[in-house]
Amino acid sequence: MKYSIGIDFGTLSARALLVRLSDGAELATSVYDYPHGVITDRIGEHKLPSGFALQHPEDYLEALRFTVPNVLSAAGVSADDVVGLGVDFTSCTVLPIKLDGTPLCLTPEFSDRPHAFVKLWKHHGAQAQADRMTELSLELEPERLSIFGGRISSEWLFPKILETLENDPEVYAAADRFIEAGDWIVLRLTGKESYGACIAGYKATWHKRLGFPKRELLRALNPELESIVGTKLNMNVLPMGSKAGEITPEGARLCGLRPGTAVSVCTIDAHAGAPAAGVTAPGKMMMILGTSAVHLINHPEEKKIEGLCGVVEGASIDGLQTYEAGQCCLGDHFDWFVKNCVPEDYTAAARSEGISIHKYLRNKAIKLRPGESGLIALDFWNGNRSVLVDSQLTGLMLGMDLNTKPEEMYRALIEATAYGTRVIIEAFEDGGIAVNELYAAGGIADKDEMLMQIYSDVTGREIRLSGSPQAGALGSAMYGAVASGYFPDMESCGRVLSKLKDKVYRPIPENVIIYDKLYREYKWLYYLFGRESDSMKRLLAIREQVRKQDRSH
Repeated sequence: MKYSIGIDFGTLSARALLVRLSDGAELATSVYDYPHGVITDRIGEHKLPSGFALQHPEDYLEALRFTVPNVLSAAGVSADDVVGLGVDFTSCTVLPIKLDGTPLCLTPEFSDRPHAFVKLWKHHGAQAQADRMTELSLELEPERLSIFGGRISSEWLFPKILETLENDPEVYAAADRFIEAGDWIVLRLTGKESYGACIAGYKATWHKRLGFPKRELLRALNPELESIVGTKLNMNVLPMGSKAGEITPEGARLCGLRPGTAVSVCTIDAHAGAPAAGVTAPGKMMMILGTSAVHLINHPEEKKIEGLCGVVEGASIDGLQTYEAGQCCLGDHFDWFVKNCVPEDYTAAARSEGISIHKYLRNKAIKLRPGESGLIALDFWNGNRSVLVDSQLTGLMLGMDLNTKPEEMYRALIEATAYGTRVIIEAFEDGGIAVNELYAAGGIADKDEMLMQIYSDVTGREIRLSGSPQAGALGSAMYGAVASGYFPDMESCGRVLSKLKDKVYRPIPENVIIYDKLYREYKWLYYLFGRESDSMKRLLAIREQVRKQDRSH
């Protein structure tokens, strides 16, 4: 028997999955929670500004040391029988390193410098840099900008690098490379640096025909950036499913697999979930519902779609264009609410029933009819990824009075994310890409039946679920199997390993009628605060001014 392992590096944890390649049986899973978590408060003596979201790279290495030996041991499988390893990672999650692969934050001289650490995907400190890149791209590279939705996101690679250059030029100068965290893991395992087309495309605006951004544009951003591609930024872009390298003796000591084991190029965590569910044909949208949300759909042609994260040829299947859109906040949205807005008597009641506070709120919220609360919310608690592409938008809830209950607010937040998904679907359809079927994967899709029914009612579409509770890790294991040569391509691999659940969520007609009315209100608010009014940004500016005064004292 032969096996493949996929490792899914998420926002707060990493999980490894061991898969038998003859029949797709998932034999063992291991999860490792990052000890440092998401660093938003301070690095050493440095108080972090608003919008910072950093991580510690040692957490990722410990995840390798912990999870891979665990799945082998739990399944009773020898490392000799593992033919491939695949890695997916949240993105754009970038770190500066030395030429030998050492992260700058692990060197004595930069151990307390915030910009030397990993900048997580949801690090939003580079909004000003993203706005400048958008303006210059309109002038110097309008074609590229249109391919990537018309705006550059602060979550992407070049704004984050430019932020480092402008705010800590010593870190920039000392960095031999800026590398995606997932590619760094592959580098540590294989000794070779690669750049998967998926990550390079969606997060560094690389395009198969256009390549990386022109030197003219990079020079206009900052003269120091003119020659970054090919020097501080690897330009060796490889197609998905290809082999990045083989595990070296050092990599073997790190993860417990045998030297010579094939390692595939890294992909984005959400993108790994689509092939795991077999969602590759045009017209089928895959929704990855976790800390944030990602929406993926394939199409034969390259089209201009408002507010995209991008379109990359072959990011999922050779010969098809894969489009990505998304929402900055999903699980984070609900987690914020339960940590900050739930009264103690609710928490005590949940404890007495032996259930989580999320489950307690859902049990109450599911009894509410659509529209019963009189509430509507915008899902901007962590900015907007699609279609507005603006990290400086903030949360809003309308309709509260003295009788409003926590479960009503909780449900309104869930409904807001469903409305945001409908905006994305309509943007695709307005751009000429039909969205005929919806599929979902991720922890929320597996656990929250109320949310999935609301999504079906709001979008007016049936929704099917991935058959694997670890869709990202399964997709990565599939890429690892293809990289090893066990399967010739992802299509043949998918016929054996991909899976869907039998359960289907179908829209309830009477709910659809009410949600259509509520969606009209949501959409009016969405564009009012997202495009016409600067109220949210003015409030942020006042907040930052006051906080700067506090830090100066």
